Amino acid sequence: MVDLVYGKLLLPVVGAACETSAPEGLGIAESERLAALLKALADPVRLRLFSRIAAATDSVCVCDIQNVGVAQSTVSHHLRKLREAGLIESERRGSWVHYRAVPGGLAGLRTVVDLESQPVS
Repeated sequence: MVDLVYGKLLLPVVGAACETSAPEGLGIAESERLAALLKALADPVRLRLFSRIAAATDSVCVCDIQNVGVAQSTVSHHLRKLREAGLIESERRGSWVHYRAVPGGLAGLRTVVDLESQPVS
């Protein structure tokens, strides 16, 4: 059997159920959401932009964060990716766009860290 979504071969479970009790971990939907979040942060430019926005106590103007060593159009692309991932929000003020970190936008990552810190029995 081939999983058409991921292109991986799925093997049927044969025999009795496993006797160990592994933790549930993440569900499919949550793991896909967190993977998208991690993918958004995996780019060095996006990570720099996000860190600047998240460190601010208020929203920041794009004019204050666009000096990250890439073209303005590239900055816009990366900011859009961060917005699509639910990490930042934007608001137009006159001719400038201001950005702020979404409260709790990184909360899902704590789930992964908590899973990592659980002892294995």
